[in-house]
Amino acid sequence: MFDYEACLLACARGDQRALRQLYEQDSSHLLGVALRIARDKALAEDIVHDAFIKVWRGAGSFDPSRGSARGWVYSVTRHLALNAVRNHYREVPLGEEHEQLAAADTVEFTARSGQIHTCLGQLDPARRTCILHAYVDGYSHQEIAQKTGTPLGTVKAWIKRSLAALRECMA
Repeated sequence: MFDYEACLLACARGDQRALRQLYEQDSSHLLGVALRIARDKALAEDIVHDAFIKVWRGAGSFDPSRGSARGWVYSVTRHLALNAVRNHYREVPLGEEHEQLAAADTVEFTARSGQIHTCLGQLDPARRTCILHAYVDGYSHQEIAQKTGTPLGTVKAWIKRSLAALRECMA
């Protein structure tokens, strides 16, 4: 019988073999869960991929007192699938009349992306790292604090102040 809890504990320690074992054990079942919700094979495959990344990054947050390890893995996949479906229905297809506006937006986005790099470069390296972990890597404040060895309150303050500085720089 597969020991999901031991597998998650090994993932939390950085054991890539454990993640591979979990993938081999349940990827096809998780694909079925995602497919039933998303009703699109390519999207379901992306969801399962994202679920395994989330399991890998979040394995340390699994709490056996709140439920089974297998249930936790399946709930991660289910929540990602539900969010993907919700986000899909929020998308509004644009007609041809919006193509010129979209091209103008692309030019503006390109110009502003250069500006954001300049503004990020003006931040203290530790604060820039916190911002990038939060908004590029998708880490929670707690995960950033653990990853950087910085107190949680400090991470929250740095992110708040850095966002204010970025807004001012971008204006």
